[in-house]
Amino acid sequence: MIDGAGDASLDADSTGDDGAFTDILTFVEDELAFATSHYNDSYLDRRVSSRMRRTQCETYEAYFEKLRANSDEQKALLEALSINVTGFFRNPDVWSGIRTILRRLSETNGTVRVWSAACADGREPYSLSMLAHDDPQIDDSSIAVLGTDISEPALETARKGVYEESRTVDLDDQLSFLDDYHRYVDVDERTFRISNEIKRNVRFRRHDLINDGPKSGFDLVVCRNLFIYIDNAYKESMLETIARSLRPDGYLVIGKAETIPPTLKSAFTVCEARLRIYQRDGEATHAGWPDHRSNS
Repeated sequence: MIDGAGDASLDADSTGDDGAFTDILTFVEDELAFATSHYNDSYLDRRVSSRMRRTQCETYEAYFEKLRANSDEQKALLEALSINVTGFFRNPDVWSGIRTILRRLSETNGTVRVWSAACADGREPYSLSMLAHDDPQIDDSSIAVLGTDISEPALETARKGVYEESRTVDLDDQLSFLDDYHRYVDVDERTFRISNEIKRNVRFRRHDLINDGPKSGFDLVVCRNLFIYIDNAYKESMLETIARSLRPDGYLVIGKAETIPPTLKSAFTVCEARLRIYQRDGEATHAGWPDHRSNS
């Protein structure tokens, strides 16, 4: 998937008026069932502009006409709008915190249910499974990971568990969080294949965190770097869905640049503010966390 960080929106002179852009968003929301109203306008403009360049459309009007008439372009735009920026063990300090959570849960729970929400191509769920297998203080047989995403192509990649290294993506570096990741990943030149042992703990399903209802009974939900793209008016309802999916005292991990809205602060207790680790329903046990917590 395309990472929108490097995309510059086309300027007003080259793309036409805002009305045509609004028409595109309305079409995507009403006809393609993608909730554009929940996302930041700047993010949506970058994604649409990227597709305009690829299809050589110089105006919003021209692109709108192409979009309405071309089902392949509709699929391509939906895929571009899906947020699939990911990596193995992204932000290693956060993964040290996740390890602490899994150790605690493994000590007390017969089965530890983990939801990796908006998991993109599956590298986060597989990281969770690898972490469980790698740590002797975690009972890997008790860990059950569900990875969900809105993008079917991303989920197809996730289920295969095969990743190709590129000039801009160093998979060896990503996996170096583990001392010997080759126990869990078969490497053939630039192709990395997740082992069946790791796959057994992970399953994948399609879920739209914006439109679909909550799940239930999870001990840990990991949903990182999604909310930075979401309009503030809709973050609360999405986090409420997550909160309702957690067991009492279950844990939530969000992105390091994200925060819990003030209206939901009472539903979560901060465990490690710097790492954005929270616990449901305010009965957190903070013993064992580093002392450098700050206000969230």
